[in-house]
Amino acid sequence: MFHVIRGVALVLGPVIGFAIGRSADAALVGLGVACLVVAAELVIERIPLDALVFGGIGAVGGVVVAKVVEWLVFKLDNPTCYRFMSDNMLVINLVFAYLGCVIAVRKKGELELLDKNIVVKDTKVRDSKIIDTSVLIDGRLADIAETGFLSGPLIVPRFVLHELQMVADSADAMKRQRGRRGLDILKRLQDNPDVNVKIYDKDFQNIKEVDTKLLELAKELNAKVATTDFNLSKVAALQGIPILNVNDLAGALKSVVLPGDTLPIYLAKEGKERNQAVGYLDDGTMLVVEEGRRAIGRRVSVHVSSILQTPAGRMIFARIQEGSTPHHVVEDRPSGEVSAPGA
Repeated sequence: MFHVIRGVALVLGPVIGFAIGRSADAALVGLGVACLVVAAELVIERIPLDALVFGGIGAVGGVVVAKVVEWLVFKLDNPTCYRFMSDNMLVINLVFAYLGCVIAVRKKGELELLDKNIVVKDTKVRDSKIIDTSVLIDGRLADIAETGFLSGPLIVPRFVLHELQMVADSADAMKRQRGRRGLDILKRLQDNPDVNVKIYDKDFQNIKEVDTKLLELAKELNAKVATTDFNLSKVAALQGIPILNVNDLAGALKSVVLPGDTLPIYLAKEGKERNQAVGYLDDGTMLVVEEGRRAIGRRVSVHVSSILQTPAGRMIFARIQEGSTPHHVVEDRPSGEVSAPGA
């Protein structure tokens, strides 16, 4: 349908031009005008409606500013300056209209941040946190927010939301499940009345990588980046951008166990070495008990002998408390308790 209308416009252009000017030149002018109109329509078709609206408002604002400048020059009572303004008013109006249009379109994505919850004070701007795709899929951010330990506005860039939607629409069932989980976590954050979640529209069209866009946005807004991505954390550290890594937070909150401590532990299964048994602390840290095989399936008191830090996490080595015998077991495992995960 639109192609037919464009064809009709291209045919009517030279006909109307010839009818007005009665010459071949007039017909060419009419064809040129028709081509410009069709080209403008094709360009406008690809521009989002919000950009057109903001561009129009910005252009009108620019013309208003030009008129104000003309009035101020008139009030200066300088005939030379006023004559210059009068002779070039068309150009000045076009320049101010162009500037207003460009500024409005480029800054429209930042309007959502111009509310009292974010920019009343500079401290609140610095407390903003940009949310990465990985931390939404991880899900623990919503739990942290519900505890009240998370302050300041949470900014979700539109390109992060788009990436999350692409994962949720993936043909791979595992990726699709992860993407939908991320969307559910975002909805959970939005439903939390104590959390201020903002969808941020600004994009960086000249940058393809989402991680690079995140870092550029963090620099621009003087904000922190919340993520679970190890590589993103390292790159951000090199650029001096504050990072909130949920994995680091989880590591910092692990139970503090020191050599010499005595604690109760449920022994879930055999260890790799002879007579070893394996148990797990509440935070998932694996505890290997020497000579503990006889107490598998029970909760016993153990004495921590050493702690080994590995790239995968901590391993704690212990022995059943000296003098313990089967009747020194603290308690049997409750019926129906699920086994701890394997080592």
